[in-house]
Amino acid sequence: MLGSRPRLAEAVRRAAVVTHGKPETIGDAVDRLEQAARAAGVELVDPDAAEPDLAVVLGGDGTMLRALHAHLGTHVPVFGVNFGRVGFLTSVESDALEDGVTRVFAGDYRVVELCTLTIDLNGEIQPAINDAVATSSRLGRMVQLGWEIGGEDLGTQPCDGMICSTPSGSTAYNLSNGGPVLMWGIEAMAITFVAPHSLHARPLVVPRGLTLRITNRTADVPVTVLADGHAIGELEPDDHIEVGIGDQRSRLALLPEVTFFARYHDVFP
Repeated sequence: MLGSRPRLAEAVRRAAVVTHGKPETIGDAVDRLEQAARAAGVELVDPDAAEPDLAVVLGGDGTMLRALHAHLGTHVPVFGVNFGRVGFLTSVESDALEDGVTRVFAGDYRVVELCTLTIDLNGEIQPAINDAVATSSRLGRMVQLGWEIGGEDLGTQPCDGMICSTPSGSTAYNLSNGGPVLMWGIEAMAITFVAPHSLHARPLVVPRGLTLRITNRTADVPVTVLADGHAIGELEPDDHIEVGIGDQRSRLALLPEVTFFARYHDVFP
């Protein structure tokens, strides 16, 4: 698999536990995890503990995203047990928790390194694991977004917004707006318009090394900038952001048989 690296010989001795904070959803999952950890001789620690060998997520894609953010720029891979609705980034379903974590604790997993984005907003750099979005700050109001790639002006597009997504984020908001799905491991970002007022606006895939500049060309409507679904600022008229592929990579731990296409087939039949 592109971007994958075998990790089949390193047993886990210390694992951080991350949950989505909904006891009614995960039930006795923490107790089950603790029993499996004791049997494997693995120490479980808090999410913010220093230098775990691995982070185990009990939750869905939102919790996976939070854990990947927390360990961005470290060596720590994140392994997911799905207690969410979709769980595209997770490796096993909730009923297979014991078998999955026992295998992972024994070192039977691999790591896929996923590229991330950097968002430059007024000189402040923000990372994004899934996507950067520029969208109208006023519900129901269209905006005019100017866009440039690699310094080349591509004009102004009337729309509700623009999505710039990583491969891991391409199956989220990007996909729901008709954007392309990018396989894990590809060093590229997908650019997709939200409700473009045009018959010719098409999604675009851009490789590492080219920066997207988005400028608010709307005279009377600000543009909200989101990083992984969280607002990080607004663009007044003529303000801009720049988005590109960053140097940091998030690290996704998977059982050896769990591939991108297997997850894609299971989640989007």
